[in-house]
Amino acid sequence: MPAPGAAWPPPHMAAVYREMRRDAMWYAGDPDRLTALADRRENGVEARHGRRRLGRQQPADFPRKRERRLHVPLPGDIATKSANLLFADMPTITAPTAATNTFLGDALDTMHLHEVLLGAAEQAAAVSGIFLRLTWDRDIVPDRPIPTTVQPDNALPEWSFGILRGVTFWRELDGGDTQTVFRHLERHEPGRIEHALYEGTPDNLGRAVPLTEHTDTAGLIGSLGPDGVSVETGIRMLTATYVPNMTPNRLHRSSPYGRSDFAAPIHDQFAALDDVWTSWMRDIRLARARLVVPDGYLTSMGPGQGAAWDDDREVYSGINMPPNEGGGLTLAQFGIRVAEHQRTAEALTRKAVESAGYSAQSFGLEGGGQAITATEVDARDEDSTVTTKKKAGYWRSRLPDFLLAYQLLAVAQFGARIAPERPAVEFRLDAAESEQSKATTLELYARAGAVSTATKVRYRSPDMPDEDVDAEVAAILAETGAGAPDPVGTYPM
Repeated sequence: MPAPGAAWPPPHMAAVYREMRRDAMWYAGDPDRLTALADRRENGVEARHGRRRLGRQQPADFPRKRERRLHVPLPGDIATKSANLLFADMPTITAPTAATNTFLGDALDTMHLHEVLLGAAEQAAAVSGIFLRLTWDRDIVPDRPIPTTVQPDNALPEWSFGILRGVTFWRELDGGDTQTVFRHLERHEPGRIEHALYEGTPDNLGRAVPLTEHTDTAGLIGSLGPDGVSVETGIRMLTATYVPNMTPNRLHRSSPYGRSDFAAPIHDQFAALDDVWTSWMRDIRLARARLVVPDGYLTSMGPGQGAAWDDDREVYSGINMPPNEGGGLTLAQFGIRVAEHQRTAEALTRKAVESAGYSAQSFGLEGGGQAITATEVDARDEDSTVTTKKKAGYWRSRLPDFLLAYQLLAVAQFGARIAPERPAVEFRLDAAESEQSKATTLELYARAGAVSTATKVRYRSPDMPDEDVDAEVAAILAETGAGAPDPVGTYPM
């Protein structure tokens, strides 16, 4: 555990946390938080140029006006698209033996692993990676461990040759004031989980206090060991793992941390896209028809109350004004630059998604509604496919270890009667392949004589059980006559 009175966040993590939280702000898309981010950068480079993106820099004596800023949620769309491409279909998870495979199949449903992975992949795309953590609470779930996720900016990992050897998760608890902050630290190491509660300040960890000092940690006492601060897991594996979004981290090249999809970086494209949409909506707002009327058309509101013009009134009394002085109503209405704004917004969006590693086709920026072939679809989606396969590689190597730790913990803490095994994880990234594309591929293989009927059936229907495949093959051979006996016996060669 960190020493009491240590600076917080730890100095060696401050820069990493700062980058993660900037990406998290764009991912969340809260205009108020983004405006606050721009305000904090006011004394930086952008202020020297006399402007800020989300929030304007105005002279102190200039009349304040409500800022009409719009945010386009493209960062969130990119993170969601990443998760959908990776985990829209649950990967196939299989163990070597039938008993363990059955246990895993039941466990995957009961622990809602699919939704956990979807959420984890989306957040990893935004903030560079995600921690998967195993814990348990018999009062909530009495018969199995609980898989959870932890954000990387709430973790202090310990690496050895790029391998996670231990990690301390932390969170700030409610109940303090502006100068008092309670933090719960949870350290995971092989065979052991330790808890601690600190009372400090926003920038200092402070002093260690008993877990009973806060309601959020008091309930842990009953599940801890004799020392009152830790629990033995009963397994030698670490009960947490880290899955990077992509590697390497370009700002910290020697670090095992991953990098965000926004780390091209494409924050400037996000800000520029917000500028374009804000300008577009400003054009629409300014283009509303306005009437310029003579002073005599205004209705007095009384002494000191000014005058007003009622644009819904239908009949007005005559005005003592010569008709040749041009003092009538004047219509003011501006044009809306639709095409210019739309082309600029599409160009910025295209550049942002391509810099993030995805195809414009995945975000609806190609095609224009006309019919295209399956080959053209595959070509246009190539960047998204390559990026998704790269990300699948990180999950394929780390998720099996996490599921093995889940089995070991189920045996050690809940008495599960299985032989824990490291499962295989296979992603079905070709699930979206069109039937036309499959038929074309099979036709080419069959023409070359390089594929059997059974392989054709499995390629067409990858989820079909083996006995159904055999029945389908027999039916095809019977219909085509290919399975008929040789009428001449062994023909001499």
